[in-house]
Amino acid sequence: MKVKVILSAVALICAGFAAQAQELKIGYTNVEFIMDLMPEMEQIGADLQDYQTQLQTNIQTKANDFQRQVQTYQQAAQTMTDDARAAKEAELTKLQQDLQKYEQDAQVSYQRKLQELLEPVQTKVINAINAVAAENNYTHIFAETAGQAPILLYTKEQDKFTELVLAKLGLEMPTAPAGANQ
Repeated sequence: MKVKVILSAVALICAGFAAQAQELKIGYTNVEFIMDLMPEMEQIGADLQDYQTQLQTNIQTKANDFQRQVQTYQQAAQTMTDDARAAKEAELTKLQQDLQKYEQDAQVSYQRKLQELLEPVQTKVINAINAVAAENNYTHIFAETAGQAPILLYTKEQDKFTELVLAKLGLEMPTAPAGANQ
């Protein structure tokens, strides 16, 4: 009697899993690929280039000023007292450290600006992904890649999820150039 009850329970659990498995609809997409197709990206690229140029100009100005001060010191070092030379060397060391910190801060500032500019586009793409997933009854959406590392290693059939998201955003899937491997 106990064996039949246990087997019945196991059969019910298996039937539940089978029913649940049939409801799964899994898709995948590449967020970076979609973002690259967004029309906003051209302006973002131009804005980033301008910002980077501005940062590089400021760094170059500070570096040139530092070099001038080093040259002035080198020319005058022989005629300076030991105390004056030590004070000037300490000042130059501080200037060099300030320049290095400014360069590091510029890198952080660039990354912050990049994130600030990309965030609205990322949000728009993620919202489209969520909407398409809900409209088409997907239960799971995977990223094709995370940075340079592949997440999706194998899929049996070609999923059209990316095309659906592009259509939702009013974009078209680019066609491969003639003669390209597909």
